[in-house]
Amino acid sequence: MEAKKRKVDGSDLSNVQSELTVDKELLSGLFSFRDLLDKKLVPKTIRDLEEKGEGEVEVEETDGEYELKVARATCPPEWGEKLQSIYLSEVQIQKKVKEIADCITRDYAGKDFVAVGLLTGAICFMTDLLKYVRTPYTIDFISCSSYGKGTVSKGSPVMKKDMSTDPAGKHILLIEDIIDTGGTLLWLKNYLTAKNCASIRIACLLNKKARRSEKAKNVHIDYAGFDCPNSFVVGYGMDFAGHYRCLPFIGVLKPEAYENKDTKKVLKDANK
Repeated sequence: MEAKKRKVDGSDLSNVQSELTVDKELLSGLFSFRDLLDKKLVPKTIRDLEEKGEGEVEVEETDGEYELKVARATCPPEWGEKLQSIYLSEVQIQKKVKEIADCITRDYAGKDFVAVGLLTGAICFMTDLLKYVRTPYTIDFISCSSYGKGTVSKGSPVMKKDMSTDPAGKHILLIEDIIDTGGTLLWLKNYLTAKNCASIRIACLLNKKARRSEKAKNVHIDYAGFDCPNSFVVGYGMDFAGHYRCLPFIGVLKPEAYENKDTKKVLKDANK
């Protein structure tokens, strides 16, 4: 189909020039705002100040301290005061999520797959991840736990909710927020293997290798975002007593936030 040609008159040119002028003014304003942010919000380094001959100075706030201050200002005060530090910012998380999505798109090219989220921790990671995947998929969920009503592992996981669809013959992508001891993932992979899936792959945002159990040390993680320190982390799917789960960043809790007379063993058994 041939494109229709339209004669441009003087009024059209005037409109184009007006739009260009507006765009230039907008860009100028954005650059000015950026410069203002650089001057007012971004801490100067000692090297920058020394080059300008400003002598010895004391940097009042590090990037980490600034991120923590912003995080505390944008979440419930009761949560913010219990954060010790910010492990991963929202920007860092989203960048990594897009990278993982690109790998999934490449690996599943020409294949439909079922994205299976492990409830409840995977909800944030799974939702963002699948926004960037550019190959067909369906979604499902599984819920299982080895803790029962307590904080100490009872051994073999208990299935609370199975997949709604039959996984036989399908390509399955298990999505988890954090892999700790790996026991639950090992059990799930064996469970789904017995269902005759076409393939099973695992994606997680945080990989806490320091806590991996001996029996699960050989569980292969196909898509891993970050190596996680052996700290109590919350946010972006991870919680403590049901709190912090939907924060857009991942923070480290202060020890006093979880080490009390009722939850002394939480750190040892958390984030499985």
